[in-house]
Amino acid sequence: MNDKRVAAESIFGRIAGFIGKDIKNRNESKKPVVVIRLLLISTCFYFCTNIFFCMPKISTEIILFFFTFFAVFVGLFVMSYRCSTSATLIVFNIGMVVWIWAILHFLGWNIGVQHFLMVLLVLSFFATYRHYTIKCVYAAFLASLRILFFCLYYRGIPAFTLSNTDENALQIINTLTIFLCLSIISLIFSQGSQKLERKLVEYNTQLEKQANTDMLTGLYNRRKAMEYMESLTGDNKKQAFCVCICDIDFFKRVNDRYGHDYGDEVLKAVSGIFFERMTGRDFAARWGGEEFLLLFVGCSKEEAFRKLSEIREEINGTKIQKGGVEIGVTLTYGLTEYDFSRDLSASLVAADEKLYAGKEQGRDRIIY
Repeated sequence: MNDKRVAAESIFGRIAGFIGKDIKNRNESKKPVVVIRLLLISTCFYFCTNIFFCMPKISTEIILFFFTFFAVFVGLFVMSYRCSTSATLIVFNIGMVVWIWAILHFLGWNIGVQHFLMVLLVLSFFATYRHYTIKCVYAAFLASLRILFFCLYYRGIPAFTLSNTDENALQIINTLTIFLCLSIISLIFSQGSQKLERKLVEYNTQLEKQANTDMLTGLYNRRKAMEYMESLTGDNKKQAFCVCICDIDFFKRVNDRYGHDYGDEVLKAVSGIFFERMTGRDFAARWGGEEFLLLFVGCSKEEAFRKLSEIREEINGTKIQKGGVEIGVTLTYGLTEYDFSRDLSASLVAADEKLYAGKEQGRDRIIY
């Protein structure tokens, strides 16, 4: 089974490589030629379907007509490997227009072959860069041509009259082929722009993350914290929450004794616990230096104190190791409930004052 799959993938790979073969002129994009080749293959399958459909129903002349255009489009396919993109595109458009006119003459308006002009319209706008005036002129030409065909063949009697059933069958075949051709054009020509747009979105997301994130700890930074608090205190979105400002005890002593690299490990270890514990709408940010800001959204002061006590207990039980050195750290916490009667800065000041009160009382405690 695997051998068959590998063989099938190899065959499809060779076919794709053949269709996607580059053109001789390196100054031109091969994408329009690849699209034309796929359209020609789709159209040749369309001719084959029509030949089998028409063989038992219509005269030898119509069958020869389909065979002739089948040969012409096969010739165009070969031409796409030898000529420039512009030459292939021009000949393809001429061939399609002549074929549409001939079908309308022989089989009439009701089978819907005139809608292939839409394929040429879409192809003309995607296949070439710049030349906007030429594109608009060609679009006007195709619109005029369709109106002319309507005037000539809508009420006209075709050379070969089909039954309603046969006309409906050919209408379905034409519709499926037209949608296939439009899908090929849209898919291939949109890939580049979609890829570029995806990269742009990813790049903007990365920039936004960098602008809102503290690079050392991975927590949100002070700017993002202020933005989040303002979203909670807006006129239309007032949401109860508690603010905690906390500080690593004796952090300067850690830096002086073990070095700043060890101090960075301490910051990252503490931040990792905040990451795990501050879930849902709760929020953690590095406020500055060894200070952190925690927001407990939708919590009363008692509920926030319970959550904060669990965080404090986990941090106190954590040992930080680096270079054979192992130490534990503690934090002091100032917790306050946001007061809707005052502005945001008042709550931040209140939390900060409680933090320093905790330091004066001996550190490693929650003041609320």
